[in-house]
This record gives sequence, C-alpha cells and structure tokens, in this order.
Amino acid sequence: MTLTQAQIDDFRSVILENYRLHGRDFPWRNTRDAYKILVSEMMLQQTQTLRVLPKYEEWLKVFPDARTLADAPLSLVFALWSGLGYNRRAKYLQEACKAVCTEYGGAFPTCREELQKLPGIGPYTAGAVSTFAFNNAEVFIETNIRSVFIFFFFSDTTEKIDDAKIMPLAAQTLEQENPRVWYYALMDYGAELKKRVKNPSRKSAHYTRQSKFSGSLRQARGAIMRQLAKNGSATLLQIAQAERIDLYRLETAACALMSELFVCEKNGVYTVREQ
Repeated sequence: MTLTQAQIDDFRSVILENYRLHGRDFPWRNTRDAYKILVSEMMLQQTQTLRVLPKYEEWLKVFPDARTLADAPLSLVFALWSGLGYNRRAKYLQEACKAVCTEYGGAFPTCREELQKLPGIGPYTAGAVSTFAFNNAEVFIETNIRSVFIFFFFSDTTEKIDDAKIMPLAAQTLEQENPRVWYYALMDYGAELKKRVKNPSRKSAHYTRQSKFSGSLRQARGAIMRQLAKNGSATLLQIAQAERIDLYRLETAACALMSELFVCEKNGVYTVREQ
C-alpha cells in the first residue's frame, strides 16, 4: 500500500494532536541515557506499565548504570527483577550490559545494527533504543503501534494482517525530524485506542492470546525464581509449601531452569547459578 502525501499528513495530524492533548509522561521518556531506556524497554515487554513504574525506579537506585549492573551478582539481579516475570529478560539485560562494558567501554553503540548484536536485543528493542536514546529515524513496530496502523489502514478487511504489510506504512509515515516524539505519539494513541474499541491487534497475524498463568509451568518457574531471589537457596518442597504449587510442576520447571543455566542444584538444594 502506497500512501499519498495528503494521507500521510492527515494521519500524522491526528496522531500528534492526540499526543498534544493526551500524551503520557513516564520517567524513561525524560532521559536520553541508552542504558535507562534499555532497562525500560526490557521491563515493558509483556508487562503492564503500572507494574513497571515502581520497579524501574527501584532498579535504577541499585543499578544506576550499565557497569553497575554488569558487575552485580545474578542473584541480586533476579531479586530486583522479582515481580516482573520472564526472568530471562533480566539475564539478557545484564548480558547486554556486560557486552557494552567489555566491547564498547561502557558506552552504548548508537546505531541499530550494533545494538542488535548485543545479547538478547531483538529488532524492536534495538530500534527503540536507537530512536529514543539517539533520535534516529528507525522503522519498528510493537503492540500499540501495530494496533494504530491496523485501525487506520486495515479496518475494512477481514484477513489477518502480517507485519510485512504494516512496516512499509510505518516507513512512509515516519516523522524524520523528531522520530522520538512520533513514536511516543503512536504508542499513546494505540494505548488509548484499546480502551475505546475492540483491540485492533486481534486482526494481526502475529496475535496470540496469552495462556492462563495459574496452573502453568510459567507460574512454577516464577515461583522458583522468586523464592531463590528472596531466600538465596531452597528445596523444591520448601518452595512448594511457600508458594502452594504442586511438586510435579516445580520439578518440571526446575529441570528447565537448570538446562537454561538459570539455577543449579546440589543435594536437593537449589540456588541461582552465578555466571
């Protein structure tokens, strides 16, 4: 789909006017520090903003920069991350900071291609850090941005919309002079849109409904990591009693965590595996 200049101008006008009237304010939008922006991006993946806000501020008090995080014991990293879920994000974040310190002297690379070489940094996160920290005009999409483009340009279709159809539109409409603000505006419009209409992202080919948490292996993994972060070490029986989760699920989760090098076990006692 190729847009006319009039369509692009109209689209930008609507998005930016909404941002002028209803733009949200977050601490990670008031910094140009690539490390702090990366922390926010990793925390915000699959986690609601209201849950991230207090954790973000607490995190930066303990780990104010990349080197502090890189040098921290993994058990402390997990302890501070507790409550956000998906602990591999915390591990990737620390590994990325270690790479920045060893390969770039502690200063984050400014281009998307170099950022994406860091451990655990995918195309979206690299694009977001490049744009929000350095105001580079990168093309990327996430859930809220996807919702906006589907709502405006694919509302009349019943087919599932692949991101490959959205990316050219994102490129055509990208505000080159201040892409940072443009993406803030897109995200805020998408967040507001979900309150007013049925989630447009349901029409995305990439949309998946998150599986039920209670009774899941994900819940058991989180329980193990939470108890180890809190107490330093524990047996699965102790975790089962503290978290009220059946031993079978904990055993399965513990095997997975050991194979992924998150935890280690000796004589039935589990601890966080330090790197």
